[in-house]
Amino acid sequence: MCGIVGRVSYGADLANRAGLLSAPVEAMALRGPDDAGTWTHGPVALGHRRLAVIDVDGGKQPMLGGNGGDPLAALTYSGEVYNFQELRGDLIARGRVFRTRSDTEVVLQAYLEWGRDFVRRLTGMYAFALWDERCQELLLVRDRLGIKPLYYAPRPDGVLFGSEPKAILAMPDFPAVVDEQGLREVMSLVATPGLSPWRGMHEVPPATMVVAGRRGCREHGYWSLEAHEHPDDLPGTIARTRELVAQVVSEQMTADVPLCALLSGGLDSSVITALAAEHRRSQQGDPVRSFVVSFEGYEDTFTPDSVRPTPDDPFARELAAHVGSDHAEVTLSSEQLIDRAVRDRVVRAYDQPPLGDEMATSQYLLFATISERSTVALSGEGADEIFGGYSWFHDPPPAGASTFPWLAHLGGFGRFSVLSPEVDRQLRLDEFAGQQYRDALAAIPVLPGEDQADRRMREMTYLTMTGFLSGLLKRKDRMSMATGLEVRVPYCDHRLAQYAFNVPWRYKAFDGREKSLLRAAAADLLPRSVLTRQKSNFPATQDARYDALVKAEFTALLESRDSALFDIADPRKMRWLARDVGGRSSALFSRRAREQVLALGRWLDMYRPRLLL
Repeated sequence: MCGIVGRVSYGADLANRAGLLSAPVEAMALRGPDDAGTWTHGPVALGHRRLAVIDVDGGKQPMLGGNGGDPLAALTYSGEVYNFQELRGDLIARGRVFRTRSDTEVVLQAYLEWGRDFVRRLTGMYAFALWDERCQELLLVRDRLGIKPLYYAPRPDGVLFGSEPKAILAMPDFPAVVDEQGLREVMSLVATPGLSPWRGMHEVPPATMVVAGRRGCREHGYWSLEAHEHPDDLPGTIARTRELVAQVVSEQMTADVPLCALLSGGLDSSVITALAAEHRRSQQGDPVRSFVVSFEGYEDTFTPDSVRPTPDDPFARELAAHVGSDHAEVTLSSEQLIDRAVRDRVVRAYDQPPLGDEMATSQYLLFATISERSTVALSGEGADEIFGGYSWFHDPPPAGASTFPWLAHLGGFGRFSVLSPEVDRQLRLDEFAGQQYRDALAAIPVLPGEDQADRRMREMTYLTMTGFLSGLLKRKDRMSMATGLEVRVPYCDHRLAQYAFNVPWRYKAFDGREKSLLRAAAADLLPRSVLTRQKSNFPATQDARYDALVKAEFTALLESRDSALFDIADPRKMRWLARDVGGRSSALFSRRAREQVLALGRWLDMYRPRLLL
């Protein structure tokens, strides 16, 4: 896994001007701590930071391709193509000669052999930029579900690009400006496909190739979820689901560096850990590593709530013992979670206020610990989205609401704003969310003859897979790559996603529980207690000391007024938020709202964007 950056300036000769990319390449240093490289030629400059995972010695980048002499193409690449060995065999059979064992070279040679359509042959998570010297065009490509990030900014004479916004922001000719639309992207729990908070900067949409040439930038989609009649009965669906999940986990075990599993003791991560342990024993004969995150005193004083009915630790231990993994518990303190330097690094990794400030921080600290022992980790994101695990799939109000299901589910939570009345009126966040919802509904594929109930569940699945999941994947990518850890997400394989998208809801919840289909597919893998465990969200500390530390920081901010936040915030609303009112649920609401305000202020003070409102 790596960080990529570069630019095309058709009116300039960038040869021997690698210094142009010094700051942007350095901005990507955390994504690639093992190596750095640049290549300049004519109007193009490509930069790369490498986290070496496959062919540690041979996979240096940018990588050039051709038949001797001047290169025909050049590639700066981030990600993993899991079917690279199969593609390599096909390319060798067609006469292609390889110099390395890396998947990077397979991507480059595949383009030279098959042209732009080669991207349809790739299976994996990736984001890359490929310069074609013959036609003087740059291709920017992102994987089908948007696991790996990629941004670009059209310029009058070409284009700038980078794995993260910070790479583009590090270029001297790109101003850090946030306008009304950008602030909506920051303040809302929905995002506009293809946009970033930064004015003039776009996010390459999932499953999209951007072609940048002398006439500008053009986006071309190369894949999308499709609606089909489901071909299998229930037993066949259970068997096919097990086959697909096992195949994907097996494919994603390939690495030349230490690999582990993120294990919460929930259904999703336990299935992956069990399959990974089985594969590891059969191939290498040793146990797979597994890690769980917890908090000081969490298990002893745990209090159940509506989204976390049980603590993770006991279930993770039981699953680890069941499959024989080399298991470790990472325990975090409230002082670590509130540490200013850590939270600054979290915001810097995001380039915007993070979603779920404490959860982002705990993930960052977890990954920093894991990266001392492993370079690659398998994680369970995507299962709730494709198999119907969230409560909004099962609760009538969110299922029938005329908005995004997670917004209906949250109700009042997350809707409190400290923005001034003037900024609130300007942003019109409710109107923004409503238009986003209508646009998203219009994009959902239709299955002719589908009844209204099935149609609604298809809509819910599509919205969650393409909307809610993107925020989780962004958090997982930013927090892991900021610590030098590559996280792979098997449930986000496009073949599994496409199959599950068309499974009728009566199969996904055939026994009345969430993720019935996945439970049935994994029935022989897990202890009964883990198999039947009720879904529990990513853990959050219940330590009253942490609440007090957050409140103290919030109060200090309010009293000092020493933040760019007050350019857009209403001090009266902040004073109200500083009060302790209500019971435990209100206290949790207040804490999370305070965290979001603190993160917003930290981002504004750190990046100092020019606000055009």
